[in-house]
This record gives sequence, C-alpha cells and structure tokens, in this order.
Amino acid sequence: MRTLNFLIFFSIVLAVYGSVNYYIFIRGWQSIPAGSSLRAYYLPLFLFVALSYIAGRIIENIWFSKFSVILVWIGSFWLAAMLYFFLIILLLDIIRLINHFIPIYPEIVRSNYSGVKQISALVSILAVLIVVIAGYINALNPKVSKLSLDINKAANERSSLNIVFASDIHLGTIVGRHRFNRIVEKINALNPDIVLLPGDIVDEDLKPVLRENIGESLKKIEAPLGVYACTGNHEHIGGVEEACKYLTENNIMVLRDSVIRVNDQFYLIGREDRDGGRFSGRGRMSLEDLMQGVDTEYPVILMDHQPQKLEEASSNRADLQISGHTHNGQLWPFNYLTDALYEISWGYKKKGNTHIYVSSGVGTWGPPVRTGSRPEIVNIKLNFSK
Repeated sequence: MRTLNFLIFFSIVLAVYGSVNYYIFIRGWQSIPAGSSLRAYYLPLFLFVALSYIAGRIIENIWFSKFSVILVWIGSFWLAAMLYFFLIILLLDIIRLINHFIPIYPEIVRSNYSGVKQISALVSILAVLIVVIAGYINALNPKVSKLSLDINKAANERSSLNIVFASDIHLGTIVGRHRFNRIVEKINALNPDIVLLPGDIVDEDLKPVLRENIGESLKKIEAPLGVYACTGNHEHIGGVEEACKYLTENNIMVLRDSVIRVNDQFYLIGREDRDGGRFSGRGRMSLEDLMQGVDTEYPVILMDHQPQKLEEASSNRADLQISGHTHNGQLWPFNYLTDALYEISWGYKKKGNTHIYVSSGVGTWGPPVRTGSRPEIVNIKLNFSK
C-alpha cells in the first residue's frame, strides 16, 4: 500500500513538473525568432537544466560523486527559477488574454511585437536571475530570533533555561559541512544550556552526510544539558532508522515518542513525526499517552516537528511547544499558502498556558533559495518561578 501511495504521489509531482517546464519551454521557444541559431542551443540547454535535478537525485543513489552533486545543485537552483519564470509568463499571458478582448497594447508594442517578445524574455531572465541570487544570499545568512518566556512552575534550583533550537537543517548535498559549521558556530555563540533540533535534520539521503562526515560537526555543538532531537518527515522519507542511528552516534539524543526528565529539573518530550506511518510504517503515540507518568508540576517542553493540532499541547499541560516544518513558505508566494494551511506558519503564539513557537527553519529544502522568509536560529530563555 505504501509503495502504491509513493507511486501515485511521485506520478502527480512529475506530471506537474513536466507540465510547468513544457509551458516555460514553449513560451521561451516562441520568443526566439524562427530560423535563429539560438533555437539549436535552447532545446538541449533547457532539457539539461530541467532534467538535472531528477537525474542528479537518481544518480546519487547509484553512484554518489561530484557529478551527481553538480547536477543536484544545478537542478535545485532551477526549481526556484522555474517558479518565477512560471509566474512571469503566466502574468504576461493573462495580459495578452485581456488584450485579445480589450486592446490595451500601445502602438509601440503592436508595431514591433516580435522585438517586444525578445525584450520581455531578456528582462524576465534578468529578473529571475536577480531574485534567485538574492534568495540564495538570504538563505546563507540565518538570523537569531530571541524570546524571553515566563513559566509559572518551579524547576528545583534552576531559575532559567537558555534554549537554542534549530529546525529543518536538511543536511545533505545542498546543506553540507561548510554551511553547517557556520550554523554550529552561531548556536554555540549563544551559550545554550540545551540545544533542541525538532526534525528534518537530515534531508532524506544519508550518503552526502556520510561522505562529508558531517557527524564531526554535529559533535561540535556545545550544551551542558545535551543536544536533543525528534524526527521530521524527511528522516522518515529517507530511512528513519539509519538517520536516527547516525545522529545518536554523533551525540544527538533522538526522542522518538519518548520522555526524559532532564537534570531532575524539567521534562522534555520528543514526538515521532506525524507522517511516520505514511512513509516508514511507524505510527506515533498520542500526546495524552506520552504524558502518562509526567509530573506536570515541573516544566514540560515538547518537540513536535509539524505544527498541527496545537490545542493538544495546551490540553495536555505542556508549557512550551517548538515546531518547524513550514519553512514559512521558503519561496514567495508560498508563504501565503502556509499561512492558510497552518494556525501558526511562523512565530510565537500562546494557547492557554502553553507557549508555542514555529520556526521558519535554518536550512532549505529543494532550492537553496529563500525569498518568502528568513532562515533562523531560535534562542528562547525560559524563566521559572521559585
């Protein structure tokens, strides 16, 4: 059944991907004058760019090499460029449709329509190039979001807890060791008591992580109370057992539907990702069952990768829930879509006595580009009452 679901899902994705690329290709082809030698170069170049991501991901599963890495990088940038080419061409076609019924083109356009098409194509290429480069620079420079929250509970002798959390790192071909080292430096500079990684630490395939030995960078995260994680959907997509084993071997304690009492001061809960049953056949416990045996007189911190059914955390007396997953859309205008889909797509909200923070994530998935949100590392200071 899971195999059938995968086939249906990827068939739909490939159909959409192919249709969008065909639409872009045809409009680009039409902007090149008939008989121009550019058409001879345009077809193979477009096919190479459009197929590079798929080819790279297939090849890296068979033969992980610099060649597969180059293909994935080219294809990843194309994913972002493809979105903005599609939006620009769609806008131009809407204007053209309006002009068909209500002539709005000025004389200068009507008299030199072929030339205007070529200029439009060049301007579109330049605009997309600028947007993608700016989005790439943005993705490389995460901000630090700081909050100070009060918990009306005692944590024995501890008066406060300095938490640093980073969701959606997506370690792999795109977010490699060099980039992750910079993230680790930012985390350590905040002098955390504890570091939390609420899911999507690994971007599906573990091979690039192993090749770059990113585990050595994971070991560099410094926190006296330890580094803890829960699973995200990407750990399950790529092989959750292998991913969790690797993280555990490199000083990350992965909480999979489990509860730990840290230093006899507070509870930390890590939920299995809600998509575990769909991708790996591993369902998850209810939060109510997980809370059995938890003394809620102590502070309770909950890690749940996907920010859904947020009322569960409040009704079960969790004091803080941290989540990620949404990337806050990552690419504009998808941030409007995540705003519509999630009660909190990004940022802070309090439900009852429960503080909730949904991070936009520190890494990227797919395109190494962010145009709809800033990447972030979140620093939360919890203040406990005595």
